Amino acid sequence: MPLEKAEGVIFDMDGVLTDSEWFIAEAGRLMFQETHGTEVRHEDFLPFVGLGENRFLGGVAEKYGIAAFDIERDKARTYAIYTDIIKGKLKPLPGAVEFVRRCRELGFKTALATSTDYVKMTASLREIGLTDEGGETGGGFFDATVNGLEVARRKPFSDIFLEAARRIGAAPERCWVVEDSVGGIAAAKAAGMRCLALLTTFPEAEIRQSGPDIVIRDLSCIGPEEL
Repeated sequence: MPLEKAEGVIFDMDGVLTDSEWFIAEAGRLMFQETHGTEVRHEDFLPFVGLGENRFLGGVAEKYGIAAFDIERDKARTYAIYTDIIKGKLKPLPGAVEFVRRCRELGFKTALATSTDYVKMTASLREIGLTDEGGETGGGFFDATVNGLEVARRKPFSDIFLEAARRIGAAPERCWVVEDSVGGIAAAKAAGMRCLALLTTFPEAEIRQSGPDIVIRDLSCIGPEEL
């Protein structure tokens, strides 16, 4: 499917537009330490990357047998810590902002589809400059955004990408998804979409085994015209 025949480009956020994994793991680590008196490690969160914060935090709570874990309370505290520690530090990944802008210049409908919740999505986009001057999330950059709270099933199910395509009025088979995770690639393929995979998070062997259409290091390595 040459890009000129595509209608939309759908972007994941973490690992695609910005690398927030260290920051959200650190926020989770500090939350578990502060709220539960439990010392967890960054690597404890790795199996749950890309699955949304419910699983990201809940999986670690299960590992350590934290019976007092409360998803809504503990997630809210994690987000508060995250929003504070990313200020002036969270940056866009190489080529990410330029790639989104070029897609817009070429006339493609663009969407953001992230398994994370609205609070983290807006904080991250604001910090890397993908908001309009009035602060509207994705304003001027994305025709639609979908976060993990807006779908019944998160990745690796296809729900979030199908909803993103619906919101921008594009047929799934005429959309590209830009992803960095194994679960995200599986979700894109399940939605019947083409997938551009980045090597920003997972080992190349795991990414290629997931079956994306194109594999590159990051978005500085390609322009929309080259798909």
